Amino acid sequence: MLILAVDTTTPSGSVALLEDETLLGEVGVESAATHSARLLRAVDFLIGAAGRDIRDVEAYAVAAGPGSFTGIRIGLAAVKALSFASGQPVAPVSTLLAVATKLAADGTRLVAPLLDAKKGEIYAALFESGRSGLKEIVPQGAYSPDGFFARLPARRVIAFAGSGVPAYRDKLLPYVRDMARFPRRSPFIAAEVGRIGRSLVLEGRAVGAAALEPIYFRRSQAEETCRS
Repeated sequence: MLILAVDTTTPSGSVALLEDETLLGEVGVESAATHSARLLRAVDFLIGAAGRDIRDVEAYAVAAGPGSFTGIRIGLAAVKALSFASGQPVAPVSTLLAVATKLAADGTRLVAPLLDAKKGEIYAALFESGRSGLKEIVPQGAYSPDGFFARLPARRVIAFAGSGVPAYRDKLLPYVRDMARFPRRSPFIAAEVGRIGRSLVLEGRAVGAAALEPIYFRRSQAEETCRS
């Protein structure tokens, strides 16, 4: 199965092409430019570099959130268009789960993806890695930093990654002290999105273009403005 995976939920946008579980290529750019300015060019480059045609893609996977509201909309719009035009299914993947999957590859049992949600909040979760995969210990959601950190076990090693780490590292350390680990990992997660997406497709949990929805844990600024 040839899968094209897209992540635009953070500034570290990336696109990956996978043949079953084999990564054929990944394009990642850390840039202040909007994803809309480079996403389709990255897709074209990757498909061409792999010697494939966009019509060869059998399924799509997309990081559906949480993350930047603008980034989520850009990624979902692009993948919806590709899925609609081809009739191929698309698997929506949690950004937090993708970051956790990358962290767990190092062998750490407890992993906590942290994304800066702005407004003094984080998107976060705590996962435990086992033989059957990742299990949620603290559910995915939007938290105050102190509210989430207080739920972490104080005497177990935990690996952290994501945009919330530099923003809230000083606030985190009093809760976990020397049990915190900060592995140096690439911020690009399209490959993980693709592998998770493949599993969802095989499990029959992919959707058609019209049914693709974002994963939000709170309202956007525009929605909050409209309610006020």
